[in-house]
Amino acid sequence: MYHTWMRFFTPGPVHHRLGLVCLGVGLQYGALPAVGPRTLDHHVAVVVSAGGGWYQHPDGRRTTVTAPALLWLTPGVPHHYAPDPATGWDEGFVDFTGPATATYTELGCIEPERPVVPLADAATPRGVITRIARAARRDNPLLEVETAAAVHELLVALHRARADLTPDGDQVLRALARDACTPMTVAEHAARHGMTLPELRAAVRRGAGCSPKDYLLGIRLGRAKELLAATDLPVAAVARRVGYDDPAYFSRLFTRRTGMPPVRFRAQQGRTVPGGWSDRVPDPDDPPMIEPPGAL
Repeated sequence: MYHTWMRFFTPGPVHHRLGLVCLGVGLQYGALPAVGPRTLDHHVAVVVSAGGGWYQHPDGRRTTVTAPALLWLTPGVPHHYAPDPATGWDEGFVDFTGPATATYTELGCIEPERPVVPLADAATPRGVITRIARAARRDNPLLEVETAAAVHELLVALHRARADLTPDGDQVLRALARDACTPMTVAEHAARHGMTLPELRAAVRRGAGCSPKDYLLGIRLGRAKELLAATDLPVAAVARRVGYDDPAYFSRLFTRRTGMPPVRFRAQQGRTVPGGWSDRVPDPDDPPMIEPPGAL
């Protein structure tokens, strides 16, 4: 005995320009029949939140699936899977497609080479799938836009839920973020964590989908933008605050990455006012509280 509910959509050309579109969503549980062997022309994320079963690879090997787990079904790759007929499983699935899938794959948020991914917890991804199901009303005028936005959220939630990451995110990434504005080379960061350069690169690629250099640079430039927008510090002082002793190099790097020099960014985004922040900005981890009108 099993229960199933599913909806399928046909987004128009304008929706496809969003980069990702949702093609369908389903919620099923029980001793579901086997799926495949089959091959699809789009992606499917199958989140198994209870029970277990098996997944058969194109070469005939079978991998045991134990909840919580994620099955990646990717275009052009044959797949065959089923829950244990004695116990069944509880699954939610989302079909999706779009050019942004290539970028999410490059960032490690979609993993074609890992069709079965153990999850630490399926609750958050399952919650996103449930919201997609609730949006799937035939009278919802924003159905395609709402479900497309949720697919982006689902990919992030699935990446965070992987069992090979700690609940708070990879500890190496957290440490790199903490020390990002310290004037250290990538090699020095690796040595601080007792890792070789290849080990650090693999850890950052696995957790953030990019190189350590790009990960650190993103944090540094984000902090530089905050300082430029919210303080009147000279550009040279901003450069030093984010780890660059050479302000000319910092300006070239900032311009190359953002498309404008620091002084122009400040002219567009500057928010300094008399009595406001003059030489510092709030710690991102400790934002200021804005009291409502009339509050004591």
